[in-house]
Amino acid sequence: MLERKLVLASHGKLASGMNSSLRLICGGITPIETLDCYLTEDFDLEKAVSEIMERHRDHELVVVTDLFGGSVNNEFLAHINRADFYLVAGMNLPFLVEFAMQFQLVDSLSKLIETTLTTAKQSIQFCNQLISSEIEEEDF
Repeated sequence: MLERKLVLASHGKLASGMNSSLRLICGGITPIETLDCYLTEDFDLEKAVSEIMERHRDHELVVVTDLFGGSVNNEFLAHINRADFYLVAGMNLPFLVEFAMQFQLVDSLSKLIETTLTTAKQSIQFCNQLISSEIEEEDF
């Protein structure tokens, strides 16, 4: 089995911020590389992504980006046909916590991504509406 690598990539410092939160919650369970984009005027996204893809050419690589259709995601999307490369858009902490906890343990990364996405979507809640609905149910 190939060694696995996880990269978080975002506009601004979201990727490193997510990594910081993830380490606080989960500890250092898996090494994570981050790519914070556009922090300087001379930032070259194509070069940065190419370097990551080259550095991890002999790994199973999962990249999680912040925004589907954004420039960061689109640059990684150019590599979508590479073997053992998985690209996920819509970075959020519930997804990363669950995914990172199982990242090194499962056989199939694609199945893990699918199940983790389903669970993470359920964690997004409109709390006002949720609490209001619970209060209405208690009144009956």
